[in-house]
This record gives sequence, C-alpha cells and structure tokens, in this order.
Amino acid sequence: MLLIGLTGSIGMGKTETARLFARAGVPVYDADAAVHALYDKGGAAVELIAQEFPDAVSDGAVDRNALSKLVVGNADAVKKLEGLIHPLVGKAQMAFLAAAEKSGAPAVLLDIPLLFETGGDTRVDVVVVVSTSPEIQRARVLSRANMSADKLDAILARQMPDAHKRARAHFIVDTSHGLAHAGAQVDAILARLRHWPARVWAARKAQAG
Repeated sequence: MLLIGLTGSIGMGKTETARLFARAGVPVYDADAAVHALYDKGGAAVELIAQEFPDAVSDGAVDRNALSKLVVGNADAVKKLEGLIHPLVGKAQMAFLAAAEKSGAPAVLLDIPLLFETGGDTRVDVVVVVSTSPEIQRARVLSRANMSADKLDAILARQMPDAHKRARAHFIVDTSHGLAHAGAQVDAILARLRHWPARVWAARKAQAG
C-alpha cells in the first residue's frame, strides 16, 4: 500500500486538494480532523489539555481559539502541546492505515500540515506539496474569521518556508488557477504513482509488530 504524504503551508489549498484525491478514490487521513475529534467532547486529548492549559477547556471540550491564544508565539507552550497531541494523532493514523490496508486500498493519502516539520516525510513513500503565490496565500488566509496579519505571521514562523517544501517534494500541486487545473494535476500525479514502489507501510508494520 502506497503512502502519499500531502502537505502545504496555511492558505495554499491543501484541503481542497485532499478532496480531489478523495474524489479520485484515494482514502484520505485528515490530521486536522483527527485533532478536532481529540479536542471534542469525549476526546482523548481534553483531559490532558485541561491539566496543562486549563483556560483552553470549556464545557468539556477544547476551545481551539483559546488554545491558539495560549500557544501561538510561545515555543515552549507549542512544544508541550505537541508532546500531548502527537502520540494520540499517531495512534489514530495507524488505525486508519490498518483499516485501509484491510479494505485492499492500493494507496492512501495522509493530509498532514506539518509533514516536514515533524519528520513525517520520512514515514511516507511520496510527498505532494500544495502551493500558490504568497499574494494569493495571504489573501486567502486573511479573509478567514478570527485571522489577523500578526496571527498569520506567527503561524508562518512555525512552518517551513514554501520554497523549501517545494524543493523537497516529489510532486507539486499549484492551486493558483482554480480547482479544474488542480484536479488535472492530481490526476497526472496518480497516473505516475501507479507503479511507484511502496516500502514504508511494510516497514511501519514490522516496527509496530
């Protein structure tokens, strides 16, 4: 089973690109969605975060905006939060991969925003980077609710520069020209990947077992 890692900085169009892979029949693991589930009522992360960041938990769930205010721009707080969340996300990811393999899927997509920053690129077979121009990126992000230029700059400071991601990618999807153009790129990538060697998942299972 081929592991495709999808990544891209904030505002690049990664979510829409992941949907294009899903429409093409590739099972998609969404790391952000996994985190949302962990933060929601009954989620495995709620109690852990309540112990470390009590002001970020309200009515039995993690308030993502409150948590963001507590950690953005604070390297120590970010590191502490990642130490709590990454093991839980990793467990959810392994369960997804096992289910996808059982279903006979030839390939899966792991949608991971910080793929390079967390070393996740070493745990996939191929990396796809979603990109656009800095001007389009900023316009997209600043149109979002609860977003400011300062907050965007703080987020970008935590992420590897787009140029560095592009240089390390096997494939790039440019989202500057709309969904149809991005979809054609996804189709071309999947055509190239039909004979791409899948090595990482077998190694992961060997380590886990």
